[in-house]
Amino acid sequence: MAARSYLLDTSILSHLVRQPQGPVAARIAEVGEDYVFTSVIVACELRYGAAKRGSRKLTRQVEAILGAITILPLEAGADRHYAAIRTALEGRGTPIGANDMLIAAQARAIGAVCVTANVAEFRRVPALRVENWLA
Repeated sequence: MAARSYLLDTSILSHLVRQPQGPVAARIAEVGEDYVFTSVIVACELRYGAAKRGSRKLTRQVEAILGAITILPLEAGADRHYAAIRTALEGRGTPIGANDMLIAAQARAIGAVCVTANVAEFRRVPALRVENWLA
């Protein structure tokens, strides 16, 4: 991964689906598409949301966005980060959602900044760099 790569979470890609020419698109153009990724976990959440809504238009928009961004699989290394994150958060009594823990673990494992609108939750993760491109 690049020294400054970015892993976009579900809240950020959802915004991009709703506003394809909005602030997220502008920021991707600014940092360079080659340094921006998302997680297979995010792709799962977006595709589930579109399927649940049963909207062909939404499904087309989701597929267009996912087709334009590199989707990273979970790879070895994320598991160790997940275990450390979950242990730390549960030990402090401040757990976050299971999918968010996986996304955070993946971002830490690849050394990427986690881009999210859910800053309050992700900032609880030790040693995770977090940015909000909607703020």
